[in-house]
Amino acid sequence: MGHNAARYNLEQRDKALGLELVRVKKTELLAKLQQNRTDHRDSFEKALKGYQAQVIESLEHLLADARKGKRIAHHIALEVPQDQTRDYDRIIAMLQMSLDEEIELTQQEFAMYVMDDWMWKQAFVSTASTYATSKYLGNG
Repeated sequence: MGHNAARYNLEQRDKALGLELVRVKKTELLAKLQQNRTDHRDSFEKALKGYQAQVIESLEHLLADARKGKRIAHHIALEVPQDQTRDYDRIIAMLQMSLDEEIELTQQEFAMYVMDDWMWKQAFVSTASTYATSKYLGNG
């Protein structure tokens, strides 16, 4: 069973149990989102640093080959890490401006805001982990 099918089955079960919505304390939700934002931003900045180091390394190899008269590629195929901090900032700002002390969340919102399981998360983690090696961060 695929990831989406498993998620659908869990959502159907929870809906039958009356768990499709949950009320949470705004202060707790805000604290969790702020921590998730900090963690995401740290991961992004490390990935970006690793990406930049890999781009420089690739360009230096291309330049060395060009100086030797070798045939060189005209394209460097590296995936750029995507910063999703604005997703966190938008929800944090909405909560800060909300007059409610309790916030009602759907399962999908709970997954994103509390569990940090956004639609883009898997792709982000995959890309970030590519550049998180000590080789590209200058630690090794």
